[in-house]
Amino acid sequence: MTHHITYHLTQNSIELKQIKSLQAQHQKNAVPKNLWASHGFVTAEYTLQFLEEMHLQNPAVIAKHQDKVVGYALVADRTSVGKHPLLDDLFYQIDLLEYNGHSLATVNYTVVGQLCVGHTYSGQGVAQNLYKHYQHCYAARFPYCITDVDRNNPRSLKTHLRAGFQRLHTISYGGASWDIVLWDWHST
Repeated sequence: MTHHITYHLTQNSIELKQIKSLQAQHQKNAVPKNLWASHGFVTAEYTLQFLEEMHLQNPAVIAKHQDKVVGYALVADRTSVGKHPLLDDLFYQIDLLEYNGHSLATVNYTVVGQLCVGHTYSGQGVAQNLYKHYQHCYAARFPYCITDVDRNNPRSLKTHLRAGFQRLHTISYGGASWDIVLWDWHST
C-alpha cells in the first residue's frame, strides 16, 4: 500500500508529541530481538522537553501521512552538547576523527540525532525522502551530515549507505558496536 506522504520541518508541539510516540514504539527494548534485522529500532530515548529544545535550534525533518507523523529525522548540532549523554558521546567520538585530512572537531557538521520510520510505512522510500529533505533544508549550513548506526541494525546501515553516507569509523559504547557514517553534502 502506497500512502501520500509529505515532508516538512517540525512546526508545533503536536508533531513533537507524535515523534515521541513513534520513538517509544520503536525503542530497541520494545522491538523483539528477532525483528531487529527486518524492522530496525531506535536506541536513544529523548524527553519531550529535549525534543522541544532541539526543535528550537534545528527543527526535525518529518514525514506525514494526513495529520500523522509517520517518520522523522532529528537534527542536532553542537548546541545539543551537554543535554543528552548519548549525543554528547557521539559528538565527542566524531570530534576525534578526521575526514579528507581535516579534524572534524573544526567543522560545523550536523548529526542525525535519530531516524525512525513507522513499521506500516517501511519499504516505501520514506527514509530516503526524509534524508533528501534533510539535505535540502540543512546543506547550506552544514557540509557534512553524520550519525552512528548500531551494528545490530543492518536495515538502518543499508538505509544510510543508500542515502549517500559512507562508513568512517567503528566505535563501541553502551554495550554495542556502532558504525559512524558521514554524508559529504558538498561532494554530491
